[in-house]
Amino acid sequence: MEWNKKTLRNIFIGVILCIIVYWLLHETSQVMAVLGRIFNMLSPFLVGAAIAFILNVPMRAIESGLAKIKKLKSKGLRRALALFLTVLAVLLVLVGVIYLLFPQLTSTIESLGQKLPGFIERAQNAFVGFLESNPQIKNLLGNYADVSSWNWDSIIQGAVSLITGSVGSVIDKVVAAAVGLGTGVFNGILSIFFAFYCLVRKEILARQGRRLLYSVLPEHISDEVIRVLRMANVTFSRFISGQCLEAVILGAMFAVAMTIFGMPFVPLVSVVIAVTALVPIVGAFTGCFIGAFFILVEDPVMAFWFVVMFLIIQQIEGNLIYPRVVGSSIGLPGMWVLVAVGVGGDLMGVSGMLLLIPVASVCYALLREFTAKRLEKRGIPKEKLQDHPVTPLRERLKKKKKKDNPDQQENNE
Repeated sequence: MEWNKKTLRNIFIGVILCIIVYWLLHETSQVMAVLGRIFNMLSPFLVGAAIAFILNVPMRAIESGLAKIKKLKSKGLRRALALFLTVLAVLLVLVGVIYLLFPQLTSTIESLGQKLPGFIERAQNAFVGFLESNPQIKNLLGNYADVSSWNWDSIIQGAVSLITGSVGSVIDKVVAAAVGLGTGVFNGILSIFFAFYCLVRKEILARQGRRLLYSVLPEHISDEVIRVLRMANVTFSRFISGQCLEAVILGAMFAVAMTIFGMPFVPLVSVVIAVTALVPIVGAFTGCFIGAFFILVEDPVMAFWFVVMFLIIQQIEGNLIYPRVVGSSIGLPGMWVLVAVGVGGDLMGVSGMLLLIPVASVCYALLREFTAKRLEKRGIPKEKLQDHPVTPLRERLKKKKKKDNPDQQENNE
């Protein structure tokens, strides 16, 4: 081996990498602490980048529409006007949701406050009557099933002593929450300003990123990275627009169906279902649980029919609407959407559900391209990839032998 500067540099880099790997494997707690601190420092900018990416979807459409107006020749003016209209549209949507949600929520809470004691009393009487008509179950449960024998005064006193004994910890938690709220407000403002900066200078930032990428990595690797990033950009944009459209369609379907069947709390429940449906698959079920609880206090029978109606609409939405609105737009089959939601929810909660579906779509597209290239390179016949059974090896060898020796076949005949 020739000892020169390049060899010494490679040895030095290898030693540094070995030290880093050793530190990562043996100091896991310190590594996680350092990574957590770095993530907390970068979280406002990561959130700002996510906000910019989401707002860029409607902003891009608005800006392309403004480009058709001949009087708006300045690109900077079109960019500023598109950003203003995008923010205005988002604020109008939020105000509309709040206007529909909060008045109904306030009246619903007041109604629940009036009807909940009667509902609890009826449920208690029904439970006691069930135990009286089933003495075996009552004897099995013992004295705990006798609700009338519970000492409510001691239960209330125990709860009060528990609350008064933890006043100090509550105050500490309130102070910590206030500090966290202030930090959150500051980080939120910083994220919004960073998002606006990214939206205004997105072409410049993209060009700088490409220059940095080509200066560090080989050209063919940089080409592939940029191709994958552009694919991810298209996939994420389609997923966001498709998910929002699907949530609006689902909320409108519930509003129409609940109005037809004369169910209560139509604006509240339909808006809640539309908002929770932004979370794929499991969000709508959360909205169903909330809506069923509201209707249950008003009319238990109507709550049952609401759940039946939800299951029917969910089947229509899951089998007809979602695959065409969201699944086809991102090119991911329904089975893998379910897998992505389950894995993402287990890893990162709601944000993981929203993030992993487009990520899985990009990985699915890359895997499909890789599979097609490998099959073409290996020369696998297309008939083997069809649904019908492949011809057994013995029969194929027999046919090949007949083809190679036609004279022998004629003599045998």
